[in-house]
Amino acid sequence: MEWLFFHMPISGVDCFWPGLLILGFGVGVIGGFMGLGGAWMITPGLNILGFPMAFAIGTDMAHIAGKSIVATFRHGKFGNVDYGIGVTMALGTFIGIEIGAQLVMLLERIGKVDAYVRWFYVILLASMALLVFLDYRKRLRLEKEAAAKGVTIDKLKGGVEWFKFFQKIPIPPMISYKQANIHCSFWLPAFIGLMTGWVAGLLGIGGGLLRMPALVYFIGCPTHIAVGTDLFEVLITSVYGTITYTLKGRTEFVAVAIMLLGAATGVQFGTVTTKYVHGYAIRIVFGIAVTLACIATAMKQIARQFNVPILDLLSIFLILFLVLGFCAYLLRIFIKGARAEIAARKARGA
Repeated sequence: MEWLFFHMPISGVDCFWPGLLILGFGVGVIGGFMGLGGAWMITPGLNILGFPMAFAIGTDMAHIAGKSIVATFRHGKFGNVDYGIGVTMALGTFIGIEIGAQLVMLLERIGKVDAYVRWFYVILLASMALLVFLDYRKRLRLEKEAAAKGVTIDKLKGGVEWFKFFQKIPIPPMISYKQANIHCSFWLPAFIGLMTGWVAGLLGIGGGLLRMPALVYFIGCPTHIAVGTDLFEVLITSVYGTITYTLKGRTEFVAVAIMLLGAATGVQFGTVTTKYVHGYAIRIVFGIAVTLACIATAMKQIARQFNVPILDLLSIFLILFLVLGFCAYLLRIFIKGARAEIAARKARGA
């Protein structure tokens, strides 16, 4: 079975290359379907497949950069990008990424990077899953209250509006961002960029998992503007992150190329599937996916810390099951939606 493993020349790792294709395809599906880069799954996935954490982070950065360029320009054509907010956030993003990357190098020198970053990932993913489930619980409560009153509620309602407080903080200079129709302190988006950039540099993610909600809840961007602006920031974050990690010799471009082959197919499938999906419950699917990624990462750390090889193997199967299971779920939605669409066309033709 040696042909299933490919030697990575920079990191020196013998990697299970079908796993890279599966990860790339799955994250491509997620990117096309949910608008997320999927780095919350790629970095721990690469680590589980055998890459040291520093190489997993740098390789993931380059993978994100390759995907985000086209997506950013596409959203820009639709007017969904507030470049003013993006540039302001970038000033903080550059500083944050470098702080995160330097911290990774420090942890690598003292031999703690894998354990510390892996546990940080577990905490982040667990927090995101908790947020999703709490948000869904709040949504159910709002639906029950609306049903009792005999009214319906907005399909997108369920978020919080912290931005109303933060927009009022009068720290000069105050800036008006026309595309998003926001007037706030220059330091608000700059600080958001700093914090998400730090997380991106430390964990090797584009930051979209945190930045998109931050744009909505803390800055007050309309959702479609937040998505496009987030992609613009992901582009800035990932390109800068790729450069800084490559200069440090921690980017495995062979793995990047293999993952992008899978992503090129996955993103097309994910994009087409969006027209067949309705309802708020899809967030629960995302929450479950994040939870499984969290469990797989925790299993990997426990296996290494307490020398339990079976958990190491199970973590690999779990992360691959997560990607394939998510894709299978979307394939079911796609087939069901396509059949309904064909049946509707035949009925109209009759």
